[in-house]
Parts: sequence; C-alpha cells; structure tokens
Amino acid sequence: MKMEALRSIHSSDLWSLCGRAFSFTRSQPALPEKLFFCRAKFGDSGVNGSSSLRVVPSTLLAAEKEEAKAVLTLFLKKQGLSKGVAARTINKSDLFIDHLVSRLHSVHKSRYLVGRELTTLEIRDALTPYLESLLEEYGNVLVDLVENFPNAPPPAKQKALAPVSPPVSTLDSKKLKAISRVSELDSSGDLRPQILYLIELGMDLEKIKLITRRFPAFSYYSLEGKIKPVVEFLLDLGIPKAQIPTILGKRPQLCGISLSENLIPTMTFLENLGVDKTQWAKVIQRFPAVLTYSRQKVKQTVDFLYEMGLSAEGIGKVLTRCPNIISYSIEEKLRPTAEYFRSLGVDVSVLLQRCPQSLGCSIEANLKPVTEFFLERGFTVEEIGTMISRFGALYTFSLTENLIPKWEFFLTMDYDKSELVKFPQYFGYSLEERIKPRYARVKVHGVKLLLNQVLSLSGSNFENVLKKKIEKALSDGCHENGKLKKFGIGST
Repeated sequence: MKMEALRSIHSSDLWSLCGRAFSFTRSQPALPEKLFFCRAKFGDSGVNGSSSLRVVPSTLLAAEKEEAKAVLTLFLKKQGLSKGVAARTINKSDLFIDHLVSRLHSVHKSRYLVGRELTTLEIRDALTPYLESLLEEYGNVLVDLVENFPNAPPPAKQKALAPVSPPVSTLDSKKLKAISRVSELDSSGDLRPQILYLIELGMDLEKIKLITRRFPAFSYYSLEGKIKPVVEFLLDLGIPKAQIPTILGKRPQLCGISLSENLIPTMTFLENLGVDKTQWAKVIQRFPAVLTYSRQKVKQTVDFLYEMGLSAEGIGKVLTRCPNIISYSIEEKLRPTAEYFRSLGVDVSVLLQRCPQSLGCSIEANLKPVTEFFLERGFTVEEIGTMISRFGALYTFSLTENLIPKWEFFLTMDYDKSELVKFPQYFGYSLEERIKPRYARVKVHGVKLLLNQVLSLSGSNFENVLKKKIEKALSDGCHENGKLKKFGIGST
C-alpha cells in the first residue's frame, strides 16, 4: 500500500519528500526507518521502477553506483580499514550503495531534470560530507550500518571498526559486468564507440580491461559526453597523443570530470596559486590526478607549505615541479617527514624548493635506513644534514642500487670522505657513464682535481681544467715516476 501511494505522488513532491528524509541529526535517532523510506523510493531505479528516477539511464545508474563504491572505499580506508577489509565491506554494501546513489539524485535533482550527468568530483563532494556525518553519528559501528543497511545499529554501541574477515571473494558480478562491456559487440559486430576510440589512441583491450577492473565506472563513460572532450582538451594543452593512454591509465577518473565546471576552474585555481600555466602538459604527465583533488585538499597543502616557510612564488614552483605533493596526507606524511629532516638540521623550506619529492619518502623504509648508512660510515648528524641541504635528492636514491655501490667505488678514489660532505652530488652521477670514466682520466695522469671538478664540469671544461692541471704539474716538476703522459692531454 505504501508503494502504491508513493507511485501516485507527483515526482517533484517525491523529490521533496526524499530531501526531508535525508535530514539526519543527533536529535533524530530513528535513522533506519528514514533511510529505508528513501531506499524504497529509490527502488534500484530498474528493479521496482521508481517513477521519479525513470529518466536516469541504466548505464548511468551503474556508473554512479561504481563511483559511490569508490568514494565509500576510500572513506573506509581513511578510517583505518585495510584494503582487503574495506573491499569485503563493499561487497556487502549493495543496499547502502543504492541509498548513496538515491541521495545523489536528491541532492542534485535539478541536474537530472535537465539530463546532465554528475562528474566524479560532484559525486565525491556530495557523498563525503554525508559519510562524515554518519561517522560522527555512528562512530566505530559505521561498518555495521554499511553492511546491514537499512538495519542500523544503535549509535551508542561501540565496536572495533575492523570486522571479522570472511573468506576472500572474487570480483563481484557488477565489476565483471563492467569488464565484459569492454569487449561487447553491437548489432553490427563492432566494439562500442568509446572502446574503438581508446584503441585508436593506442590502448589495447587488455589495458582497457585493466583500467576497468580498477575503476569499473570507466566502461560506462560515454564517448562524446565524457571521454573525447577530455582527451581533446589534454591534446590542446600540448600533451603528446602517445601519452594519453598512460594518463588515462593512471587516472581514468579524469574522464568523469566536467571541463567547464570542474577541470578548467581547478586549473585556474592552481594557476592563481602559482602553478606555471605554460607547464600544464608536463604537470599533468607527472601527476594526472592533480586535477581531481578538491580545492580544500589543495588549500591544505598550500597552507602547510606556507607554514614551512615557502613564499607564494616558491609554492607555485613546488606545485609545478612536484604536483603529487597534493596527494600526501599533511599529518600522516608531510609533517612527520618535515620534522624528521629538521631533526637532522635541515632547513625544510630550502629542501622543499630544491627537492620536494623528498617529503614523499617513507621515514621507516627510506629515510632512516639512509641515515643509518651514513652514520655507520663515520659521518656525523651535522654532516648528514649539510649533505641533504646541499643535495636535496640524496635521500630519494636507492641504498642497494645507488648509494652502496657508489660508496664502495669512492673508497678506491684518493679522496677523504669530507669531499662527500662538500659535494654530495657525487651520488647523483652515473657510476659507469660518468664517475668511473672521469676518474680514470684523472688517475692515469697522476694529477689531483677536486671531486666536483671531476664530475660537475661539462666535457670540454673538464678537459680544459685537466689540461691546465697537467701543464702546471709539468712546469712545477711535480710529476712522479713517469705517471704524467703528454700524449694523453686533451684525449677522450
């Protein structure tokens, strides 16, 4: 009877009813009944056929469900759930996902009335605050609400956030359906237009399936409405066509962003913060996700950089050179890493300007092992701090593939380790292509050059300095035991 009465209500009234049904506060503990009403109203939009949502195409509805799953998954991970536990919770959340999509239709009902699709950012911005309000209301039993919706647990109940792990399941049917769409043929025996377009860009079916496996909504994006406009925009920025598959592979969500309402305004926002607008092609190739972060997240990063002592100009350069710094958590990544470098006597503002990537390193996996490496070889903390300040990229190198083999070769060179404090850039040069050949040229003539002269000079300048050193040795009579060989001067 309730559903019969519901179908008789005018669609605009239904929207209004649903809008009121989504008003959650601590003074309204009867959440299950209110949520169930909206779920009944939603009716899966293709199962029971809610009259107010019949205008939403089934393909769009499926895409929105995948977007809602992505938002919920990320939110659960941020609350401390592991990737596996979050995935298993999502597998039990079909009714809650339906509810989230129903909420989207309520919040943005005017968009649907004019036939406009929501972008990824709009979906995220609509659902994240709502999930945060539920977390505030239900705390550690939010997982119970998600898995057992609409039968919510009492808000006062407290329980460990991580549920007991059930057996690991395979890909759910909806993800499999999204992947199968990639290779489906139409009545003419052709692949879908968007798939053919992606293949023309340089993708193959397996790559498209791989993207869809990670982000199922991708297979539901329309060619003319989403994929093609974004691709053409990226090409107009100067990004080579050959790089488009890589960019879409890293961040397929780009195709779900509105150019006029999100992507371009976000670019303008970043330009106002100092990002070099002539470098957008390089910025996007370095970190395609840069345009999918909210302005609030970007502002948090910018505020942190100001806090570290950077100027507005310096912040613009950091965002241009290392846009992925926006992706790092302030409290979990950037601030602890900055404090660690400060403990070594490093000026973090200088380090950020020279090598912002350093703040993306793991303290336990990267920074501490490198510090221990230098301490074990007799360097003091002060000397290590000086080396980092002079060569910001020092801690971004691999111990096993870079620092250790170069250190071992350094021990065969006629230099004191204090030379490395003066010139830590030594570790940035190729051992086989630069360090060994240059040092061999100096060694064979029995002369002595500063370490930075051996490595930092261009080929011609190195030869000139070497020649002058040899000539000076000749004039001073300083060559020993015939080590100096005139015929070698200027040779390569």
